[in-house]
Amino acid sequence: MNTVSFLAIPAGIVPEQEALVFEGQRFTYAETIARVRRLAGAMYALGVGRGTRVAALHTNTHRYVEAYYATAMLGGVFIPVNYRAKRPELEHMLRASQAKVLFVGERYLEHVTALRAGLPDLEHVIGFDFAAENGEYEALLAAAPEHEEEADVEDHETSILMFTSGTTSLPKGVMLTFGDFTAYVTANVELADGTPRGAALLCAPLYHIAGATNMMTTLWTGRRLVVMPQFEPASWLDLVEREQVTHGFVVPTMMKHLLDQPEFAGRDLSSLEVLSYGGAPMPFPVIRRAIEQFPKTTGFVNAFGQTETTSTLTILGPEDHRLEGTAEEVERRTRRLKSIGRPLPDVEVRIRDEQGGVLGAGQVGEIEVRTPRVMKGYAGAADSALTDDGWLPTRDLGWIDEDGYLYVAGRKDDMIIRGGENIAPAEVESVVQAHPAVEEVAVVGVPDVEWGQRVAAFVVLRPGVQATADELGEFCRQRLASFKKPEVIQFLDELPKNPMGKILRRELRVQPGAS
Repeated sequence: MNTVSFLAIPAGIVPEQEALVFEGQRFTYAETIARVRRLAGAMYALGVGRGTRVAALHTNTHRYVEAYYATAMLGGVFIPVNYRAKRPELEHMLRASQAKVLFVGERYLEHVTALRAGLPDLEHVIGFDFAAENGEYEALLAAAPEHEEEADVEDHETSILMFTSGTTSLPKGVMLTFGDFTAYVTANVELADGTPRGAALLCAPLYHIAGATNMMTTLWTGRRLVVMPQFEPASWLDLVEREQVTHGFVVPTMMKHLLDQPEFAGRDLSSLEVLSYGGAPMPFPVIRRAIEQFPKTTGFVNAFGQTETTSTLTILGPEDHRLEGTAEEVERRTRRLKSIGRPLPDVEVRIRDEQGGVLGAGQVGEIEVRTPRVMKGYAGAADSALTDDGWLPTRDLGWIDEDGYLYVAGRKDDMIIRGGENIAPAEVESVVQAHPAVEEVAVVGVPDVEWGQRVAAFVVLRPGVQATADELGEFCRQRLASFKKPEVIQFLDELPKNPMGKILRRELRVQPGAS
């Protein structure tokens, strides 16, 4: 299926229903598909067709959404570029993607101008919100005829080339196909049927898989998509109230910022039916606060996935977030809040050791997944990332409990090896996090001449609370094996993170005093 159908089919079912809302502008499904067709007409005149690379560099807008669907209509490859990337990363992504057309916001024009000479494939630069060298978006749209024909793409053809977050190295281009997105969207949400479906608030960036799939699933189901340029907590709360938002997705950092808003308790969030979270591990104290402070009618969903698997792999659903019932049930659900739930129906999960053996319940090893919507591969990579029998090693360590719930112990590359003993950072972090003075913590291995590595903990204290390194060290000594206790404890005002809330451990390893 051509993914433009995620918009075109609902537009035929609910043409007068609102599809997109952005900063006071409102568009019905009929208006949106007409704009997409005119943009496709303008792009077709520029030579865009099957396989043509089209990049976008900007914050979220309704035009960004239209640019994806117009590219899909023509069978092109869409490249959403991380607008927070440093200039060398931008150059890498634009060169590696071989983009022929670039839609860009004016605030990022300086970067494009500086890099232009080194991008031989780039032929057309179009301004999302200004007149660039090859035109301005709305002017092109106004002058173009509607392009009616949808490219007859094959499922294996790439629809989006999405670059990973690059927390440890330069971003890798993940090739996601029309078939990948079709499998994910049609299996996980129902097609629009004219019944009220509510409104979804999009605040995750569209260069991230969570943002892209949110855009697709929302429109396929006939829901109204309310687009935020970038996350800002007060604006998020305003939009939920004003637009009567029923569905949202946030990363852990966003959740904490919402809860920390002074006016949070006085806001009307009663319309919010489902609040999903993911993108990075959720600190246990944050999700506990959220369960306590959001309306009881809000159902929480922990959605764990990867770019390489076209988004979600496992779900921890609303029932597992309801800390009600007998003491035994509350204890069990509280424990499961530290998990990432159970696999979706089209996902298989297994845990393997270093020798390739499949491990049983409770044993820690590398998480591998198998699903029909795994990526086509990495752009420019000669070898497949998959094993011979179709499993994808995730580079995440974890274990599965007796009831099939999956727990993440940290990245395989982050494993600390001290004197031949393996130490999972997540285990140490969970102990430090349990101290009442600790707001956040990240644990890394730092070089040590005698032991190979030492355990270093970087701690953010709760506002207005005091604690010393000796106090935290003694707290850990009573709860961890001696070789796992942090030998370095350093206090920071905040942990370095990427925009999706993932901790940048490489930056911690070079902190003064870490080695």
